[in-house]
Amino acid sequence: MTLVAGTRLGPYEVLGPLGAGGMGEVYRARDERLARSVALKVLPGEISADAGRLERFEKEARAASSLNHPSIVTIYDIGLAGSVSYIAMELVEGRTLRELLASGPIPLRRLLLISAQIADGLAKAHSAGIVHRDLKPENVMVTRDGFVKVLDFGLAKLVPAGFESSDATNLKTVTRGTEPGTVLGTVGYMSPEQASGHPVDFRSDQFSLGAILYEMAAGKRAFDRPTAVQTLSAVIQDDPEPVSAAAPKTPANLVWIVDRCLAKDPEDRYASTRDLARDLAALRDHASGISVTGVAQPAPRRFRPSRFLLGAAGLAGIGAAVLAFFAGRSLQARHDHDTPPPLTRTLTFRRGFLTGARFAPDGQTIVYSAAWDGKPSEIFTTRVGSSDSRPLGIFPAGILAISSAGEMAISLGCENRWEPCFGTLARVPLAGGTPREILEDVASADWSPDGKELAAIHAVQGGDRIEYPIGKVLYKSGGYLTGLRISPHGDRIAFIEHPQGDDQRGVICVVDRAGRKQNLTGEWRQLVFTLWSPKGEEVFFLGNRKGEGWGTWGVNLSGRVRTAAWIPGLQDISNDGVVLDIGYRNIREDILALVPGASKETNLSWLGGSHAVDLSRDGRVLLFYDYNQAAPESFVTFLRKTDGSDAKVLGEGKALALSPDEKWALVARPSPAPHLALLPTGVGEARDLPGGGAAFQYHWASFFPDGRRILIAAQERGKTPRSYVQGLSGGPPRPFAEEGMRATLVSPDGREIAGSTLEGLHLIYRADGEGRARAIGGAEPGDFLVAWSDDGKSILVRGAEDRPLTLYRIDLASGRRERWKELAPPELAGFLEYGAGPMG
Repeated sequence: MTLVAGTRLGPYEVLGPLGAGGMGEVYRARDERLARSVALKVLPGEISADAGRLERFEKEARAASSLNHPSIVTIYDIGLAGSVSYIAMELVEGRTLRELLASGPIPLRRLLLISAQIADGLAKAHSAGIVHRDLKPENVMVTRDGFVKVLDFGLAKLVPAGFESSDATNLKTVTRGTEPGTVLGTVGYMSPEQASGHPVDFRSDQFSLGAILYEMAAGKRAFDRPTAVQTLSAVIQDDPEPVSAAAPKTPANLVWIVDRCLAKDPEDRYASTRDLARDLAALRDHASGISVTGVAQPAPRRFRPSRFLLGAAGLAGIGAAVLAFFAGRSLQARHDHDTPPPLTRTLTFRRGFLTGARFAPDGQTIVYSAAWDGKPSEIFTTRVGSSDSRPLGIFPAGILAISSAGEMAISLGCENRWEPCFGTLARVPLAGGTPREILEDVASADWSPDGKELAAIHAVQGGDRIEYPIGKVLYKSGGYLTGLRISPHGDRIAFIEHPQGDDQRGVICVVDRAGRKQNLTGEWRQLVFTLWSPKGEEVFFLGNRKGEGWGTWGVNLSGRVRTAAWIPGLQDISNDGVVLDIGYRNIREDILALVPGASKETNLSWLGGSHAVDLSRDGRVLLFYDYNQAAPESFVTFLRKTDGSDAKVLGEGKALALSPDEKWALVARPSPAPHLALLPTGVGEARDLPGGGAAFQYHWASFFPDGRRILIAAQERGKTPRSYVQGLSGGPPRPFAEEGMRATLVSPDGREIAGSTLEGLHLIYRADGEGRARAIGGAEPGDFLVAWSDDGKSILVRGAEDRPLTLYRIDLASGRRERWKELAPPELAGFLEYGAGPMG
């Protein structure tokens, strides 16, 4: 039956129709009791008139209503008004996935953001024993903010008998009851066992999700034949065209997931939908590159936004990353520059970077992880003396440690942050298998000597902590920790403590199992990697003490420091004294600029580690910094014209922003206490600005258009990161908006500020702090806000695509989103930074 506006069903007043389908008509309605809008689904009369089916409906609806998950539509109420049965649900504003697919394939990163949420919702339902049975694009809603809601959980059994056509999709829905031997579902998305009338379990939903993944990637359905009967036959008997052929740009990781979901035999699919959700989430998190936003993602470990530049795009131009072993000399031997280096053997020659390496217990097998050719980090094995490698099929992931019993500790997700692999700690046998997740937000980990316990650096809000075993906190830090290693006797843990978030300054420390911490060194300019000697008498590390340069050092438990054999990327040492090296600092970072009037990119790199920070409004002046190990402040700021003329040194400090009149460069300096300073680009004297205190860490800043104030992203030690506004005439930074909000863009008139929350919402605030923030229509989770247009009417965002990196222009009045530019530099090994100058 059709209801008109004003009709009342129980406490609900119908406001208007929303749509119709095989399970009834849906209306927008208002719950007068709670003064909220709801979606009201009115069930077909044949269901309301069938007591048995109505009873089953109520039972399943109650079960579905117990599902509390952000990706599952909430069921508020079920009721009967006269002869009309209805169900009141959460009202979701947005578009169905079917509507999104009407324009063709879904860009990779948006595909992963959507599919990871679907899988997470399915995993929640399956853990409660609820199977959807009719998962299809029509039953997936995507809000304007990019959040996903799966519809009609527990309702699939209610569809009346027969083949029913959906006007929206022209797909056939087979619906003949729910008893064994009957068929129910949507042709083209149902599993082979569904199509055959066999009993189904959670793995049937995995097949349906696989068909959706295929369609999002390829832009066409996996099983699409002229008639419903032919499509059913194809689902049961035929394999679809390989997704790698239908969509050649699909990453191998995603191809593998799709193929596994679409396996004909349920036994060949995932043993747990939670594992499927984990794989998609890990792939999503890796594909997010440097973005720190996202939907339903944990808060980032570090709050380190950069000033991204299209005109100065950072490129990780990495040569042949080297995994090598050193032999012939012991690390304990004294080394100086007149002594020949140890004998070496290179094991890898591919383009990319290594994220870890460890010896297996036999001392001959090497397990390493690497991100080759711009792809996610993957785990491989090789042998001493061999240059052949074999992938273990675990990705994106990195190796953290291998126990004496042959069990790996790995990082799922393996994001390159302060440590090469930051992610979820998991255990997996060296022989292979499904990883078992242990702890999220782990920077590094190691096994106890007996292989029974794990120690880890766990990133939590306000700092890092060491847990050994997992769950028992031995030490907490207000800064950040790296390089965790358990001693050969299992009684101590070596690590590096860094007091400031944007600096490699640190101290080599040990902590015993009672939580007693000991500093073995004073503060060094730079410290990375730690490695115990085989007898546990010394801790080796790579360091730069006062700016004299990098070296390999050893320190004993009494604090005596000495030089050791030069090995730049200490990873592991075998019982025979063979050391693994991943070639630390083998990354070359280039600044490529597409300058006004040029047809191709210009390389504006200066020294070995240039980082682009800001660009003048006309795109002709670039502000950047370079790491200088000899400089007291470690960083040196430069100014360079984009015509390729020589760079000009402005002074020490880490560049943050260029003033609108181009007369000042804003820099961060770590000593004597963290503070900001203004460096003149021409005639003038540098001057310091009042800081936020010794525990204040600056990450990013931008000038207001009038040049009198700055917008800052910073963090007080032990507190949540947030944004600040500071006047240049005096006074300390003043908090702006709520904690965790990344305010990144100031409007051209200086009246508004745009930013993103840790939950992935993109908002615009009044610069005076008054009123409520408004959402940026058209901005999606995974986007990064890049630049405001000169007229203030649109904002440029980086989209969800991985390759090429795509920039979109969003009209703030209408929310219209249009492609603006694509970035695809040659010889890409991985983007580090990007962004835009003027939007012309």
